[in-house]
Amino acid sequence: MIDGILNIYKEKGYTSHDVVAKLRGILKQKKIGHTGTLDPDAQGVLPVCLGKGTKLCDMLTDRDKVYRAVLLLGQVTDTQDTSGTVLRQSPVEVSEKEIREAAESFLGAYSQVPPMYSALKINGVKLCDLARSGKTVERKPRDVTIYDLKIESVKLPRVTMTVSCSKGTYIRTLCQDIGEKLGCGGCMESLVRLKSGRFSLEESLTLSEVEELMAAGRILDAVIPIDRIFEEYPALHVEKDFLRFLENGNPLESRMFKEKTAPPEMEQVRVYDESGIFWAVYGYKPEKRRFEPVKMFR
Repeated sequence: MIDGILNIYKEKGYTSHDVVAKLRGILKQKKIGHTGTLDPDAQGVLPVCLGKGTKLCDMLTDRDKVYRAVLLLGQVTDTQDTSGTVLRQSPVEVSEKEIREAAESFLGAYSQVPPMYSALKINGVKLCDLARSGKTVERKPRDVTIYDLKIESVKLPRVTMTVSCSKGTYIRTLCQDIGEKLGCGGCMESLVRLKSGRFSLEESLTLSEVEELMAAGRILDAVIPIDRIFEEYPALHVEKDFLRFLENGNPLESRMFKEKTAPPEMEQVRVYDESGIFWAVYGYKPEKRRFEPVKMFR
């Protein structure tokens, strides 16, 4: 079984689940999971976890994202993008300055109402399933953060922008909100995820490229080892006499490591055995003067 992460370029027309299903066929293994849904019409970075790497799914989903979106002004749809039913059309009589000011007003903390056409669940039912059955339910606003928003070009009625944002941000909703602020309405015409955490578009692979690497016996060249995700954390190696504590996921004391770095300076560390095999991420607890497991990978 392959353990690690593949940086996949999700192409238009595939759901995130489609990508996982196709990879299971290509890699001949079942234990695969993705790290955050991309709409079928969206493209771009989709980190996919393999084997023991599936324990990373929740951690990678929480990372910040960067997108390039095209906002179509003058049109409002039920899905907040151009795939939906048009609800309203309006003339677009706004200046580039007004567009930039409206878009930049969303910088920083932003209370966003999730769209009905989304995978969020209410009482165990996906909002998109409710929407397809003609139902609309109240959704509580969620706090998201727009770290950066750059208008790349304005060719009315289209506006191309790059958005850096926190997890859970719906770019479709942002597009609609900008359109509403301008008074003409708007929806998202296209979306490309440029970055998800440390994974970038430039380093991503299409499914066909993964298939070629697999056929050539070179797939491991593309698989990112699990511990690389935590390379900013210091590495500590457990001495052989204390390996049983690590194997059982027990707390670890400083005396159990080969390295004698002062532990209070560390928040989280990568933990290996003496032979260099990666086992876990541990966090230091100053009040207890010991390290405790954050996530075990073996």
